[in-house]
Amino acid sequence: MIAPSVTLSSQPILTEAALTLLKQLIATPSFSREEGKTALLIESFLTTQGIPFERKKNNIWAYNRHFDPAKPTLLLNSHHDTVKPNPSWTLDPFEPLVQDGKLFGLGSNDAGGCLVSLLATFCHFYDRPDLRYNIVMAATAEEEISGREGLEMIVDDLPPISFAIVGEPTDMQLAVAEKGLLVLDCVAHGRSGHAARDEGENAIYKAIQDINWLTTYQFPKVSPTLGPIKMSVTIINAGTQHNVVPDACTFTVDVRVTEQYTLEEIIETVRANIQSEVKPRSIRLKPSSIPVDHPIVLAGLALGRTTYGSPTTSDQALLDCPSLKCGPGHSGRSHTANEFIYLQEVEEGIAGYVAMLEQVL
Repeated sequence: MIAPSVTLSSQPILTEAALTLLKQLIATPSFSREEGKTALLIESFLTTQGIPFERKKNNIWAYNRHFDPAKPTLLLNSHHDTVKPNPSWTLDPFEPLVQDGKLFGLGSNDAGGCLVSLLATFCHFYDRPDLRYNIVMAATAEEEISGREGLEMIVDDLPPISFAIVGEPTDMQLAVAEKGLLVLDCVAHGRSGHAARDEGENAIYKAIQDINWLTTYQFPKVSPTLGPIKMSVTIINAGTQHNVVPDACTFTVDVRVTEQYTLEEIIETVRANIQSEVKPRSIRLKPSSIPVDHPIVLAGLALGRTTYGSPTTSDQALLDCPSLKCGPGHSGRSHTANEFIYLQEVEEGIAGYVAMLEQVL
């Protein structure tokens, strides 16, 4: 790993250090809620750089050397937990294998490449006394399960955040908006009876009516960056045996929400239009965005990047500040068998982050 005395002077050395850490992270299982060992690796990385840090559970964060409470603060954030490998893997998911310019391994793309690139970027700016912004680097847990002991756990420990860059694989393009997530657990109530006689009220039939509405209704307001709100019924359960009319049918609705509506407004609209009982699991994961004329977006555009709205949800949903999702790697590789990231993508990720922030900080 790189020594503190050279962290600011050589991007090739920064890239080498980042890739070394990424290989260590791949080799260390870090499923959501089980990230303790990768947290130790991140601690070791920062210690080697001579950078003090704080830790709460499996979340690690650090401040630039010349932190000034009078200045606004930038948050750099990515996560070090992973999903579990799916059965289609043909490689060892915990062996960091380099082949044809690719680094294979679980979490290499989502979001290890982003995390180590942001850490390297933080090291680059760490000792600069002339920054217009403070910088907080946070490597957090439980992103893959939207857990409460990840970024959400430490937000109140951080200073007020002026804006954030959240590291997720976007090909270093600029996700200036991101859909929020609302999960609704619904129950259609009927009345049991014998299937052979004209008895009872079939809860499945009631659920079907509600599901038809959910799959055809279009919310009038459409986001210019994220498009329409999308509702999908993803789970359904009813019945105990073939000759009994079911008195209850449960189903789950996945709602991807834009900035055009609050989560509470979505819930109210659904309840007003279906018969079933509706219970939201959470109203934490709100849509997020950053103005397209924000300096960090303009900096990215000046480097030839493009803006878009992201349909997926990340830890941005837990932040109450303008936030940009941007990072090396390709979103389509996330959660796939034989996941990989190109070594060049990490190098370009560090260079891209540094070039963008040089224009802002």
